Amino acid sequence: MEPVTAAELGATWRPGCPVAPEQLRRVLVDYTGFDGGTHRGALVVHEELVADVIAIFTELQRQGFPIATMRTPEHYPGAADELSMEDNNTSAFNCRPLPGSDRWSLHAYGRAIDVNPLFNPYVDRAGHVEPTTAAAYLNRARADPGILHPGDPAVRAFTDRGWTWGGGWRNPIDYQHFERR
Repeated sequence: MEPVTAAELGATWRPGCPVAPEQLRRVLVDYTGFDGGTHRGALVVHEELVADVIAIFTELQRQGFPIATMRTPEHYPGAADELSMEDNNTSAFNCRPLPGSDRWSLHAYGRAIDVNPLFNPYVDRAGHVEPTTAAAYLNRARADPGILHPGDPAVRAFTDRGWTWGGGWRNPIDYQHFERR
């Protein structure tokens, strides 16, 4: 766990964001990739959630739950959420509003994590899908590795620690999203 600066956060943070960089921490965690190997990734989260995040990703690795990639969003041009999601990138902090809203997402507070977002898309009542390339994964009967389903051990790794899963919401349904207030 390490503190982060505004410069290190790049386009993911700007003045006016609801949390200061001093409240955020870069957490390095090991995860199982789709190649079966162990990889190291980084998530930026609120300082209060560091222990949870380490425990959750330790459990996911113990389960062998595969994660495609895990890089902080400033690695994508303009910290573009769509590009990160299309890359199936598991990520956390990004100072951005809720889709279609002017209210801050819990990602803007460092209190949300999106897991394998291409395989676990966001879909609203009108059928808008994010990422836009994820339509094939709206079929939740798919059992591909890395897809999240209700009651899965990977979902429980979060929910057993008090996190909420967006896959259980009615509108929008956000299969990739976990949050802790």
